[in-house]
Amino acid sequence: MTAERRNFPQFFITAPSACPYIPGQKERKVFTHLVGNDAKQLSTQLIHSGFRRSQNIAYRPACDACNACVSVRVPVESFDWSRSFRKVIKANADLVPSLAQPVATSEHYDLFRAYIDTRHSDGGMADMSVIDFASMIDETVVDTRLVEYRFPKGHEDAGQLAACVLMDVLMDGLSLIYSFYDPGLPQRSLGSFIILDCIQRAKRLNLPYVYLGYFVPGSTKMAYKARFKPQERLDRTGWVLHN
Repeated sequence: MTAERRNFPQFFITAPSACPYIPGQKERKVFTHLVGNDAKQLSTQLIHSGFRRSQNIAYRPACDACNACVSVRVPVESFDWSRSFRKVIKANADLVPSLAQPVATSEHYDLFRAYIDTRHSDGGMADMSVIDFASMIDETVVDTRLVEYRFPKGHEDAGQLAACVLMDVLMDGLSLIYSFYDPGLPQRSLGSFIILDCIQRAKRLNLPYVYLGYFVPGSTKMAYKARFKPQERLDRTGWVLHN
């Protein structure tokens, strides 16, 4: 077998299962394993083509007669810092961000569990065990980073973990894998703050895009992604700008 044959990714397709976004629909996914020294380059190429990463697998929807899932990315330089977004940044200016190794801890899992049980108790991750959670964080062959946001010294909850985001550093941007946060702080809009902070982070790293994953028109779970504009959405012709 030639080196080219060994290094070329093999793609597989899943059996139909219930769609988590559109009631009554069935979803299928095409996927491949990320392996070898070229995993980062392959991951960038695949995500640029509409894939997402989960552990050491890259996947994208391949549903029969449905193309509702649309990959979305934010162009960093032209992002519109609206008044409401600036207020979110200001409201969370006291949080202290830090880079941590992508290694799951009991503190991370406790925060994740509180977030899921409060915000997504009926979702696909509701039954995720501590082992499953650790696999989501730990298993990666690409440049993956975990950002923690903690309360500062002098705060009544000083040092306590308020939010986390798991992200991949691609050749052309940051790909947000998953974020979770304290559900008892709705006034902070932590979900929006995490995305905004990642846009700022990408700018500091001279990376042109922040990849937000899939947007599904009509899905309340995904509606928030439409707020981050301008944004580019992937269709059959390529990445198309939406203002």
